[in-house]
Formats: sequence, structure tokens, C-alpha cells
Amino acid sequence: MNNLSICTIKEFPEDFGILEIDAKRVSTLREFYEVLAETMDFPDYFGFNLDSLDELLNDLSWIEDEKIGIYFSNSESFLQKERNETKILTLLDLLDATCEDWKWIDNENSENEKKSLLFGFDKSERIENLLNKLL
Repeated sequence: MNNLSICTIKEFPEDFGILEIDAKRVSTLREFYEVLAETMDFPDYFGFNLDSLDELLNDLSWIEDEKIGIYFSNSESFLQKERNETKILTLLDLLDATCEDWKWIDNENSENEKKSLLFGFDKSERIENLLNKLL
């Protein structure tokens, strides 16, 4: 499974704690921040912006699970009302890069406990097109 994958929820590795988000709840970037913050129980200092998201996703110290999967069902609705496609692609790129960064954390030389993070989306033409633009 890639960092960002089109998949079913059952395709996540069995040892991952899966958090499912209905993408109908995240049709704008602001809704994405709000729902992800609620789902992942972000600390109160989350700033509901890309920089703050990057900071928290590269920390995850408040989450006990070592392996975390975020799955978006109804992915055809993912950020559907967000008019600026560049913002969507920037977000997806950040998610992918963050997942990749976690693969290279060395427990001996890092403040953070090593985690694994994956994002999955159910199959939709819209998500396929967006993810293909990242390649």
C-alpha cells in the first residue's frame, strides 16, 4: 500500500488502527481541518492551516497507536467545494510527504516515537485524477 492509496478499508494492513472519515463531511479545506482535528484528537493549539497540520502530523505524540491509517469513504466528495485545485494538490502532497517522512524516523536519534501513517481513499474518478496529478 502506498502512502496515499485508492483502496478499500479492508486493504489497510491488519496491524493499523484505522480512523474512517466520511468525505462528505470534508467538502472544503476548512472542513477537512476541522474533521481531521476531531477524528485524530488534535491538541488545542492546532491552527487549522497547512503549516499547523504539517507540524501535528509530524508529531503524533498524543496518539498511542504506532500505526495509523486514515480512510476517506465517499471520496468523490473529498474537498469537492474547494475551487483551487492547487490547494488540494498541495494538501495531498503534504500528506504523502509526511507519511514518507515517518518511514525514515530513527527512534535512537529522534524525539518522536516512530509511527507509520497511511491515507486511503475509496475508489472514485475524482480522487484517481487528483492522485495521478501528484505523480
